Amino acid sequence: MTATSPFQILHSISSDPSGLKGKQIGRQTRRRVLGFARPYRRLIVGFVATVVTATMLGLLPPLLIREVFDNAISSGDSSLLNLLFILMVVAAVGEALIGLVERWLSARIGEELIFDLRIALFDHVQRMPLAFFTRTQTGTLISRLNNDVIGAQRAFTGTLGTVVGNVITLIGTLATMLVLEWRLTLMAVVILPVFVIPARRVGAGLSDITREGMNLNARMNNTMTERFNVAGALLVKLFGRHRAEADDFGSHAGRVRDIGVRSAMYSRIFLAALTLVGAIGTALVYWWGGHQVIDGNITEGTLVALGLFTVRIYLPLTSLSNARVDVMSAFVSFERVFEVLDTPNPIVDADDARALPSPRGAVAFNEVTFRYPAPPAGTPASLGGDQPGGNSNVLRGVSAVIEPGQMVAIVGPSGAGKTTMTSLVPRLYDVTGGSVTIDGIDVRTLTQESLRQAIGVVSQDPHLFHDTIGANLRYARPDASDAELTEACTAARIHGVIASLDEGYDTVVGERGYRLSGGEKQRLAIARMLLKDPAIVILDEATSHLDTENEVHVQEALAHALKGRTSLVIAHRLSTIVAADQILVLDQGVVVERGTHEALRAAGGLYAELYDSLVRGEQA
Repeated sequence: MTATSPFQILHSISSDPSGLKGKQIGRQTRRRVLGFARPYRRLIVGFVATVVTATMLGLLPPLLIREVFDNAISSGDSSLLNLLFILMVVAAVGEALIGLVERWLSARIGEELIFDLRIALFDHVQRMPLAFFTRTQTGTLISRLNNDVIGAQRAFTGTLGTVVGNVITLIGTLATMLVLEWRLTLMAVVILPVFVIPARRVGAGLSDITREGMNLNARMNNTMTERFNVAGALLVKLFGRHRAEADDFGSHAGRVRDIGVRSAMYSRIFLAALTLVGAIGTALVYWWGGHQVIDGNITEGTLVALGLFTVRIYLPLTSLSNARVDVMSAFVSFERVFEVLDTPNPIVDADDARALPSPRGAVAFNEVTFRYPAPPAGTPASLGGDQPGGNSNVLRGVSAVIEPGQMVAIVGPSGAGKTTMTSLVPRLYDVTGGSVTIDGIDVRTLTQESLRQAIGVVSQDPHLFHDTIGANLRYARPDASDAELTEACTAARIHGVIASLDEGYDTVVGERGYRLSGGEKQRLAIARMLLKDPAIVILDEATSHLDTENEVHVQEALAHALKGRTSLVIAHRLSTIVAADQILVLDQGVVVERGTHEALRAAGGLYAELYDSLVRGEQA
């Protein structure tokens, strides 16, 4: 059966019920939980059946021992004694085997449930729009995917098995004891409150120090995360704060140490109290029962069986005294998972969305206005639902027509709306008013997959996963051959660098791998974009932080990458701006100027001022 250890009970009674006070689990939540469990209903029925069977088998040994004393020994019947011995062994072996089956069923149900919940959460979250990730802390999402999913799993394994097992054990044991001798049974039960009340006080104290320990550990983890990354370590070194950081960390670690000692003592006190109550209860049963045997009211075998049964009722009774908190805690984990699954996604494919057919690369902005959206109704506060949207329009009546194969440079002062404008093309955000079209088709009527397949983006700081160079490149096209990788990297002017590495394309890059320079990362991102082979390319200040030598290599790579493709380029480099077929000048969300480099220079407006500033900056 599902064994309930003293430490499991201590965890149960120390569970913090403050967050559950007055809380009720709604019918909708229960239905959804049952919906997730429905595919495994046969396994769950089998699991409960094994718990019941194991519990009933656990009742046999005391009854068999009763027969040993009352019949086999008293009558000197060695054959009966041998039979009872065999039956006890068979019961023990059967209980052990059923326990293995129960554990397999428990693990299978729990792991399958974790799999289903994690897949559902991961798929839902990674489909959410970019605004969701700017509002929500990464740690919150990871906690839902890990801690809350595991908490929900316990509802079907630990909590379900423990509650069912304890109920069956308690009912079966008490019923058997009452049949054997009801007065001794009542005596054994009456002593329980003497233990439960102090134990719950111990649990409340343990809950407080456990909560404090968890908070302190979270703070230490946050400290290590911030101080052990490159930027944090550099800041500590430059400000000479090593000793202060160590002292602060040491004070928190010292408190965790002290809490660990107190927690160990609370646990020991609980275990000692439970053992003491069991011993006192058993002693009372044997004392009173002994008198009953002397008086001839019960047999010796009945007394021994009652003594064995007495020990079996204390653990289940204590555990069930807090069963509601356990069940509610498990269902709260389900509710937190459902909060994420129910978070609305405002950017989804329309019911009649169609794929973008053979994109030519014509892009048009038609009186586009945009304001950063507020979280959609129904978004919980823990996932950024309490954060407001933008107070004003970032783009106001922007219109532009970009022909297939054209390079369009978007320039303007910081905060003018340049990046926002390009983010509307792959539909990272939806326009507030107007429309963005590709080949004359509103992007909101296209499937997001086909739309984004037609667009390649190279940002100012391209992201590389902690994986090999080859794996990072194949993220654009998983079926790309080695020859195609080489071809793309040669065109991006990065193949020579990769070939010079000991592991070549198998070199691990990313947070803890080989550290590529800024220019090398940019060229690797360009190679990844070339493998994707998009009709439209967006460059978001892709060369702004490069030195002159790296810029030359990147510009050569870009010249090849942009050939024959429509490109929208946010640039601060003169070479990119001058080569553009059309320049859009944004200021406070409005296109204030447009035209070629020569025409805008001659006009003497904002573009001319920005260009002169760039010239002075590059000459400095």
